[in-house]
Amino acid sequence: MASIVPVILSGGSGTRLWPMSRTLYPKQLQSLYSERSMLVETAGRVSGDDFAAPIVICNAEHRFVIAEQLHEAGLGPHSIVLEPVGRNTAPAAAVAALMLVQDDPDALMLLMPSDHLITKPEAFLTACAQARSAAATGALVTFGIIPNAPETGFGYIHQGQPFTDVDGCFRIDRFVEKPDKPTAEGYLADGGYFWNSGIFLFKASDFLTELTRTHPDMVEGCRRSIEDGQRDMDFFRLHEERFRDIKGDSIDYAVMEKTANAVVVPVDMGWDDVGSWSALWSVGEKDEQGNILLGDVIAHDVNGSYVRSSGQLVATIGLSDTIVVTTDDVVLIADKSRAQDVKDVVAVLESEGRTEHQIHKRVYRPWGWYQCMDAANHFQVKQLMIHPGGVLSLQSHQHRSEHWVVVSGSASVVRGDETITLGVNESTYIPAGTKHRLENKGDAPLFIIEVQTGSYLGEDDIERFEDLYGRS
Repeated sequence: MASIVPVILSGGSGTRLWPMSRTLYPKQLQSLYSERSMLVETAGRVSGDDFAAPIVICNAEHRFVIAEQLHEAGLGPHSIVLEPVGRNTAPAAAVAALMLVQDDPDALMLLMPSDHLITKPEAFLTACAQARSAAATGALVTFGIIPNAPETGFGYIHQGQPFTDVDGCFRIDRFVEKPDKPTAEGYLADGGYFWNSGIFLFKASDFLTELTRTHPDMVEGCRRSIEDGQRDMDFFRLHEERFRDIKGDSIDYAVMEKTANAVVVPVDMGWDDVGSWSALWSVGEKDEQGNILLGDVIAHDVNGSYVRSSGQLVATIGLSDTIVVTTDDVVLIADKSRAQDVKDVVAVLESEGRTEHQIHKRVYRPWGWYQCMDAANHFQVKQLMIHPGGVLSLQSHQHRSEHWVVVSGSASVVRGDETITLGVNESTYIPAGTKHRLENKGDAPLFIIEVQTGSYLGEDDIERFEDLYGRS
């Protein structure tokens, strides 16, 4: 039987895990519960012999970080498909399915969000084997999580009759929206109800048949988005106008609730969608006081709390059931029972035109990263890290000049008509309007302190003439 192709959806922003998760560096790219990012954890658990290289569907802003993380983990993707705009899960799945059937009409696809936690991967793989057998007969399979609490934050699936010839699979009687607490308690008491995981396995061709029946315009729009799309280095860009014209919908609404072929595999795989800081506290390893303490933290008379520092010392006294998360530019303090309300703070930031919900002080680029260290009227100080082989674009700035000082490594610098090499403690000056480029030809990371001076210091004051990463 053909290998299963994992299709990883990586388009969310994870606002409920702010301030760690932000628009330009969302939760799936963060290492929140292990040393690896949630994206890499997702790809890693389906990297065995039964699985092909994954297809990742994401937005263009995250493409270089995603490619770098997967390649560094030895999990190079089959392809990275760039959505110009989010249109929910059904169009994303349709795009992957259309690409797969071009090469193999019988291709099996396993559709997964990139930001879910699974602490029992062997149980998940066993469920995948069951789902694979059902999908081979034409079933569209979803994974139902055996509930251990009357959770009101998840949708539910009610099982129907057993699915013929495949043990552990059931036809789906109905999908249920997020219930209130008494209803959820009733589901647990009755049995046969499962949390809706949002993970699916089916033949790409069978999914397209059902989606064409219910949403033919969506399938045609996805087909045209691919036909008019273009290859961009290691990425495939869907056609922007074609994809924007698609009316989005979820797989559940577009297909699973309308097909006669829906099947559920119940599984206890230690699953959580990690939708809040309180969820991370629930699934994490706690100390004797019921705390999770990460980073440089001192906790005195603290219990049942989640305290995370990304750098500076955080000292806490007399807290109970509290969330404390610090980054370089934000301190979040919340009652653990109010963790879901973090999204309301993000909404306030957005309405006030602030940027703390969008970017960290450290901003990742395909060549490395930069981080603002200080800024005031007419000056800004940044630290730059350029990977070995990393090259900034050949560019100029109209309103600012730049001073570069090498802290570690060796820098190859294009400045106007000359090319120079700078070592540790050496520096150069780039006047406004001068074409320039910075490159790390060495084997070690290059660290530079950059001092910008001028009348305007915004990131949009840049004119690119050449760019290794296709941004000019």
